[in-house]
Amino acid sequence: MKKLFAAGILFSALGLGWWYFHPRALPDYGPAYREYAYVTNGKSNSVTVIDLRTFEPAKTIPVGTEPTGVAANSKKNEIYVVNTGSNNVSIIDAERNQVVATIGVHGKPFFIDVSADGKRGYVANSGSSNVSVIDLDQRRVIGTLRVGKSPGLARVSPDGGTLVVSNRADNTVSEIDTHQLVVRATIPVCQQPEDIAILPDNSKAFVACTGSGQVASIDLKTGSLLALLDVGKTPVQLAMKPDGGELIVSNFDSSNISIIETTTNEISGSYLIGENPARAVVTADNSRAYISNFGSDAVAVYDIDLGKLIAVLTVGSHPDGLALSQSQNYLLVLDSASGDVTVIQKRRPTKLEPTEYSLLTMIPVGVQPNNVVVKSFVLPTK
Repeated sequence: MKKLFAAGILFSALGLGWWYFHPRALPDYGPAYREYAYVTNGKSNSVTVIDLRTFEPAKTIPVGTEPTGVAANSKKNEIYVVNTGSNNVSIIDAERNQVVATIGVHGKPFFIDVSADGKRGYVANSGSSNVSVIDLDQRRVIGTLRVGKSPGLARVSPDGGTLVVSNRADNTVSEIDTHQLVVRATIPVCQQPEDIAILPDNSKAFVACTGSGQVASIDLKTGSLLALLDVGKTPVQLAMKPDGGELIVSNFDSSNISIIETTTNEISGSYLIGENPARAVVTADNSRAYISNFGSDAVAVYDIDLGKLIAVLTVGSHPDGLALSQSQNYLLVLDSASGDVTVIQKRRPTKLEPTEYSLLTMIPVGVQPNNVVVKSFVLPTK
């Protein structure tokens, strides 16, 4: 392991940096507590499990071919991995960290979304223009719904009643009633719709269109287009604040982020953030966003309350996927080109350690890591 023990690097937004040393202090966990990060390795046909109690690799799990999407079940200790090359979904038992079932879907799936009640999984199959509906208790497909051409993502609303699907090849969005398993509406939007974010109150969906540099706002009650918002070039990902008030758009080819006010459907600002911003994740307290800059091997720290960039943290090569630990004190950054995970620690500054962020360690994983999910739980009493 390329472990940078007791060392951290912090580069400010002005490009000034310094080294300093600190003891590696980890939280005190109970013996039954588990917290793992599951990293899909796209070119290794595997998932690396990282133990977030010790920040050590715990296991490498073989899955299907070309794993991409990964999601955790909030109601049971299971992880779901979408295998694009083998057209199936691997189910991992998180208590044992082994594959316990494999479910076949259709052509070229990339992502899976799981309903809040933990009972259903939804997979958009881009190669067959349909969506597979999976009963996660029975571990079988219970429906296949025809949608538009080359669907990239299926996102389920927080209440579980609506599924929103972005159809990349025909510039539409499908709105599906999950109770009846029927398409309620097909909505023309903008060019090459991909990522989707749904408000916590289930009223609106926002869809990033990479081909036209826009974000579409959709009324889910009426199935109608509310607005097309011009953002930067190639908006590849949407990250919503947990309170639903603002949406952060990563504009890959304009090196900035756009902030959308979700209530008014207005852009409140755009901020230069780094070269090729790819993904963003927002802290649970709605205060900060971390953005991976794919082209500059760094993560930007954006203070949402202040409305400005406050730090740039150097990581590995071509950072992409991001995840926060349960405590929010550790940021995991997938370095897609160098095949490792950078762990950044956030802590309260002191006189001896005046900086807020430090590089805790770098953990080798597989080839081309692309997605990550964190699962924490307490082992059931036998």
